[in-house]
This record gives sequence, structure tokens and C-alpha cells, in this order.
Amino acid sequence: MLSRLLRAAAFAGLMALVPPAAAAEPMTPEQKAAIEQIVKDYILANPEVIQEALISLEQKRQQAETEARASAVASMRDLIYTSKRQVVLGNPDAPITLVEFFDYNCGYCKRALDDTLALLEEKDVKIVLKEFPILGPGSVEAARVAVAVNLAMPEKYLDFHKALLTGRGQADEKRAFQVIDELGLDAAAIRAKMTDPEVANTLEEVYTVANRLGLSGTPTYVIGDEVVFGAVGVEDLKTKIMAMRECGKPVC
Repeated sequence: MLSRLLRAAAFAGLMALVPPAAAAEPMTPEQKAAIEQIVKDYILANPEVIQEALISLEQKRQQAETEARASAVASMRDLIYTSKRQVVLGNPDAPITLVEFFDYNCGYCKRALDDTLALLEEKDVKIVLKEFPILGPGSVEAARVAVAVNLAMPEKYLDFHKALLTGRGQADEKRAFQVIDELGLDAAAIRAKMTDPEVANTLEEVYTVANRLGLSGTPTYVIGDEVVFGAVGVEDLKTKIMAMRECGKPVC
């Protein structure tokens, strides 16, 4: 595949040097073979062009993906930033929003919790949490309970979130209700909310957004028009927040 791509690129470059009248004439098999031999000899003599071509190809691929995700963010801005089916932490009127997709069984999400809590101290930043259970049935169960907690008693969600995310062992429905008991929350009210269609609707909405953004792991953040993959750390996130303050974009 790579050799065919390189030959095609080199051929295109050589053809650009051919006068239009000559280029309009079909090549003979002998001419084609001669050009392919020139390309082959050049690559053998200059193998570094292969690495340069791969780097250029990867850069173009990443740029295309970044632009496609920025376009997807723009097309779903309401669902990402202002959906009624999401958790908002911090000042709800803050001008800067950081969105986090997470899974209760994600080890990186557990480590990133301190980053989330630290960013809540930024008075002009609010954090939107989106349940994105992708690590098995237990994650889905835990997410369903968490959505029900937010529906039944949103003021207790952060306490529940921190306790379940930092707890040991598999997060699932059983463990989620153990946390509810430990926090002294009304388990009956939360169980009743789990039958609310909004629980399924909330998770379905997140899956739809994540699919459009091409997300496959957690944590993943969205800020401005940028999608940030992985637990990048609080300093990187603060850098993007500072850029949002200065120019309204995560990178000025």
C-alpha cells in the first residue's frame, strides 16, 4: 500500500513537469515502466522520503480529524453544552464550560477527579459531566443510578459522584446503592427515578454525541470547539481555559 502511494505521489510530481500537450497523450507501457523505475531508484537512494511522507500523511490525517470534530462540536453545541440532560458543577452562569465524558470504572477518570475539583475553584468556569459508560455492564448500571441521583436530588450528585468514583472495586448498581446508603440518601426515591424514561434518554443522548465526535475512551473533554482525549492533567486544561479567556478559543 505504502509503495503504491509513494509511486503515485512521485508520478504525480513528475507528470506536473510534463508539458500539457505531452501529458494529454496516453503513456506507453514502456514509458510507464521507465517512470516507475525512476521513482523506485529515487526511493532506494533516499529512503528518508518514506518517513517524511508518513509524517506528512499522519499530520494531514490528524488535521482532518480535528477539523471534522470541530465541525461536529459546532453542529451539536446545544447537546454538548446546554442539554437539560447533564450535570452542571460550579457556577451555572460561568462564561467558560468544560465538558467531561467519563466512566465510573475508568482508572484514568478516577485520577482526573482531582483535576475536576481543582477547576471548580475557577469562578468563571463551569464543568459539565456526561455519563459515558463504555467499560461493561457494571459501568452502565452505575451510570443509570447516577443519572437517577441527579434527577432525584441534584444537590447531592457531586457527593455521590466523588464517593463512587473514588471507591474500590467494580462500580455497578450494587456498589452505587452502597454509596447511597453510606451518604444517607433516600434510596427508595432514587430507585423510583430509575424507571423514569429520562434515565435511558440521558444515556442515549450521550452515546449519540460521543459517536458523532468519534469518542472511544474516557476521560474525554470538550472545550470551545476542541475535543481533548485522555487525562491530560489540570495544567493542560488550565492552559486551554486561559486561552478561552483571552481569545474565546482553547488555542489562541
